[in-house]
Amino acid sequence: MNRYQSSFLATAIGLLIAGCSTYKYKATDKVYKNNAKAFSEMIKATPPENQKIDSLYSEQYFVGTTNMGIRKPNFVIIHHTAQDSLEQTLRTFTLTRTGTSSHYVVSRDGKVVQMVNDYLRAQHAGAGKWGSVTDMNSCSIGIEMDNNGTTDVWTDAQINSLCALLGTLKKKYSIPTANFIGHADFAPGRKNDPKNFPWKTLAQKGYGLWYDEVLDSVPQNFDPIVGLKVIGYNIARPNYAIEAFKIHFIQTDITQTLTDFDKQVLYNLYKKSL
Repeated sequence: MNRYQSSFLATAIGLLIAGCSTYKYKATDKVYKNNAKAFSEMIKATPPENQKIDSLYSEQYFVGTTNMGIRKPNFVIIHHTAQDSLEQTLRTFTLTRTGTSSHYVVSRDGKVVQMVNDYLRAQHAGAGKWGSVTDMNSCSIGIEMDNNGTTDVWTDAQINSLCALLGTLKKKYSIPTANFIGHADFAPGRKNDPKNFPWKTLAQKGYGLWYDEVLDSVPQNFDPIVGLKVIGYNIARPNYAIEAFKIHFIQTDITQTLTDFDKQVLYNLYKKSL
């Protein structure tokens, strides 16, 4: 064996060992594939399993239609991970006991990790309400931003990657501009993420609403709580709805009281949402 062959063999063996020893998620990838296979078997079954109509007095039939498709997402929910690194987040989302997941994680350096197929339901939103939607997990894409929620800043690389991802999702699934929201918007009082987030930058690219630079005076008969409801907020606890609104749109002051400026912003967004 000459020097070139020896060098080539050593390199090949090194790559093989590295490939076998450094990948941490082989076991969880296998669980994902097994779950996906089980879902596919459930979908293929004709007639569908466990979909028999209770108390039906006549016989139930199944006839397969030619007109069908995969359900598609209609919302994007953005979160911050509240963890210290991408690796910590990936570990959290690959532990069964945590019961939480996300379709995508965007790291501080701009790396994008997909963890759930867009057509499948990730467990990211939890309990909450936006407009009439209460089961957001069933109709949304969840995106976790690698950020501890306190001292971390949003990097250009991270936001650029997020915008590229949002552009793809919006185009592919025809997601309405107003349907790009934060976790706090959907779950007021329970969640506060993402905090200090550059929503204006996203809105300028067509991902979410933002208010105009010049704001109109607020009519005396304008009810701010009605305004919050029209935008989409759950007003069952108005103080939490106000806080969530301010986390998203005001940011410098996230108290549960609306200032005159807050009301102007709210009125502007209310008109955009009609």
